Amino acid sequence: MGLGDLLKKMFAGGAGSGPDSAGEGVDYGGYVITPAPRRHNNQYLTAGVITRETAEGTKRHEFVRADTHGSLDDAMSFSLAKGRQIVDEQGDRIFDAPRRTGAPPP
Repeated sequence: MGLGDLLKKMFAGGAGSGPDSAGEGVDYGGYVITPAPRRHNNQYLTAGVITRETAEGTKRHEFVRADTHGSLDDAMSFSLAKGRQIVDEQGDRIFDAPRRTGAPPP
């Protein structure tokens, strides 16, 4: 890792700036849940991606929750659990929901 990469990692944006580290995808009942916690100050936010292969192609749903964790490992584990909960509660409806960016509607 070069100095530029190190500085970029140290000073990269705050909450919602993208995954700090994406974990391995886990198959869960035909869905693939990939944990992708995001760094927020000195904590990690619960976040991940749920995908599913369909006749129309790959469907994708990203989620970010306000839950914070002190370690990346804890955030990864909880992100997988949250992904399973989302699949159990909503199934394919997650792909029909409008995307929420966190910004108020225009």
